[in-house]
Amino acid sequence: MNIFVTGGAGYIGSHTCVALLEAGHSVVVADNLCNSKEETIDRIKEITGKDVVFYKADVTDEAAVDDIFSKHKIDGVIHFAGLKAVGESVEKPLEYYYNNLVATMVVSKVCKKYGVNKFVFSSSATVYGDNEVPFVETMKLLPTTNPYGETKAMSERILTDIAKANKDFSVALLRYFNPVGAHESGLIGEDPNGIPNNLMPFITKVAKGKLNKLRVFGNDYPTVDGTGVRDFIHVMDLAEGHVAALDKLTAGVHIYNLGTGQGTSVLQLLDAFERANNIKVPYEIVDRRPGDIATCYADATKARIELNWVAKRGIFEMCRDAWNFEKNQ
Repeated sequence: MNIFVTGGAGYIGSHTCVALLEAGHSVVVADNLCNSKEETIDRIKEITGKDVVFYKADVTDEAAVDDIFSKHKIDGVIHFAGLKAVGESVEKPLEYYYNNLVATMVVSKVCKKYGVNKFVFSSSATVYGDNEVPFVETMKLLPTTNPYGETKAMSERILTDIAKANKDFSVALLRYFNPVGAHESGLIGEDPNGIPNNLMPFITKVAKGKLNKLRVFGNDYPTVDGTGVRDFIHVMDLAEGHVAALDKLTAGVHIYNLGTGQGTSVLQLLDAFERANNIKVPYEIVDRRPGDIATCYADATKARIELNWVAKRGIFEMCRDAWNFEKNQ
């Protein structure tokens, strides 16, 4: 299939492009490069030996998206494009609501116009909010801990309602847990502009000396060591989950958690990184971040049964590959 990938130069998008190309699909990428780099497209080509059609375009711009669909026969969409920092969303709610919701509506509208009925959406475990763990797909959503989570829950609702009104529309809502790591080649990985909001690129930049120490947000959570517990998943496992969801997509709405089903604390991940790469990472404990919860991990049973997908790579590989990418920068 020919897949339109929004945000395809970004962290998860770029790895998913690799997985799609290696599975025999072709890709057309749109990315506004607000938090990514165009050279990532060249690196995807280098890894796969296959061509990628790239448009520098903002998918909140309906004319730009329509133009792309008019030039290419699109068979399906994987929609990643969006602002994604939990803390920043609390400070800039309007930007998050506008960007993330308008993007979803514009891409959906153009899909409808061109008869494209396969739609895979990049959602998030943040839609569960401060729920009981493990998080399971049938839970009542509590995304009110931050605007970012609300935009994901609202986008899910928009896509669900479109599917109800259009019987041929097939939607997979993929609720990610915490993607880390990089492609084993070291050519692509997580390389955000400015100071990272996510834990692993913060660790790697401290390890490399680009930042002086890691800030650990809170050590008074009710967890194994007081630091937040998350379900870290290797980005290539996550990317392969998208291909599995796309390949199995049938009419209606299908919701899947993509995680390992295991929780790891911030300090446990830091310890694993130091041991995997034989390097020390200085850190300091600072105040909790607004919008963060104590513990979050997946029940990924449904994805295993229905998609025949399971996360194969462990914490060691996540830490090794993340550092391998950072060293190459």
